[in-house]
Amino acid sequence: MELSFILNELGEERENYFNAVSPPIIQSSNFTFNTVTGLRQAMADEFDTNLYSRGQNPTLSILRKKLAALDGADDALVFSSGIGAISVPLLALLKSGDHVVAVENPYSWTIKLFKEFLPKFGINTTFIDGSVYDNFETAVTPETRLIFLESPNTFSYELQDIKRIAQFARSRGIVTMIDNSYCSPIYQQPIGMGVDLVAQSATKYIGGHSDVVAGVLTGNKELIRQIFDHEFMNLGPAISPHSAWLLLRGLRTLPLRLQRSFESTGVITKWLQEHEHIQQVIWPFSEGFKQTQLAHEQMQGCGGLFSFSLKKSSFKKIEAFCNNLQHILLAVSWGGHESLILPSIASIPEQEYNATDERLQLIRMYVGLEDTGYLIQDLEQALAKI
Repeated sequence: MELSFILNELGEERENYFNAVSPPIIQSSNFTFNTVTGLRQAMADEFDTNLYSRGQNPTLSILRKKLAALDGADDALVFSSGIGAISVPLLALLKSGDHVVAVENPYSWTIKLFKEFLPKFGINTTFIDGSVYDNFETAVTPETRLIFLESPNTFSYELQDIKRIAQFARSRGIVTMIDNSYCSPIYQQPIGMGVDLVAQSATKYIGGHSDVVAGVLTGNKELIRQIFDHEFMNLGPAISPHSAWLLLRGLRTLPLRLQRSFESTGVITKWLQEHEHIQQVIWPFSEGFKQTQLAHEQMQGCGGLFSFSLKKSSFKKIEAFCNNLQHILLAVSWGGHESLILPSIASIPEQEYNATDERLQLIRMYVGLEDTGYLIQDLEQALAKI
C-alpha cells in the first residue's frame, strides 16, 4: 500500500461517522446487541468484535489496521506501554523450561524482564553480542524458543543482521521478535526481512507529541490472535480510545517528523564530531560508525537518537555539561517534538562510576523539531562551561 493511503485513508470509513475528516473517539467501555445470539457470537470471538473495550474498540480498530500495514504485517495489537508490547507476547509464547537468546544491552526494562521476571517462571535467557552473527548459532540450545533482537539498541547502537538471523531462526523453528522503536516502520521493516513479531514503543515516533504512552506489536494473524485470546485479555494491557485517537493523530505527520529529525541529526552529529571537547559520536549513519554498511542495507533512514562522549570525561564533567543546557531538556524517552539529553550516569550513584567503562561516559541526545542552529547554540554554550 502507498504510505499516504495508509496514514490518511486506510480503515477510515468516513461515511459511517458523518464524513468527518478526523476519526471519532468511541469513548465507550461497552457495546450492546439486539439479540442474545449476537451477544453470544461476540463473546465467542472478541478478536473480531466490539464487545468490551478491554479487547477491541472501533477507534482502536482503525489504528490497528494502519499500524499493521505500516509494518507489512497481517495484524497488530496496541498496548498501554512499549514494555507491555514486549512482556505480554513473551508470557504468551514461552513456558517453564524454555530458553531465550537475547542481544545484550536492550532497553532497561527489557533487561529486567529477562533477568528478574521470566526466571520466576523457569524461563532463562542467554545474552549475546548480537553484532556477531556466529554468537546466535553458538547460544541456541534445543530448548531455545525465541530470539530477541533490538537493532539498533538505543544507547550504543549495535546492529544485528536481521535477515540472516531470521532465516537461521526459522530453520530451527525458533520465533524471532525485535524491538524496532529506534527506526519505526518508516525506516526499517523487519517483517519483510523474515522476523515473526515486531514490537515498538508508540510513545516515541508514532505518538510524536509526548502526550501518550503506548506500545505496538505486529505480526502474522495466527501469532497475534494467540497472544490476544489468552495473555492479552487476561492481563488487560489495552489502551483507551482517546489514546488510540492520539496515536492516529500522530501518524498523520510521522514521515515529516522523522525526516526533519533525521536531517537535523546529521547536521548536529557532524558539528559535534568536529568539536574540540568531543571524544566520539555514535550514530548509525555517521562517518566512522563500525557497522555503517549493514545500517545502510537494512535501514532506510536513521532516528534522531545518538550518543556522544566528552574528552577527559568524568562524572562531574558530564553532570556539569547536562546541567548547563538551557533549551535541550534533561529527560528519558525520545521521539517527540522536543530535544532531549540523557547521560548514562543518570542510572547510577556517583560511587558506582567507573572511568574505564566506556558505556558510562555516553551522553544520549534526541534531536527534535527545533531549528538546528538553536540546538547547536545550546550545546556550544554548555560545552564552553566545562
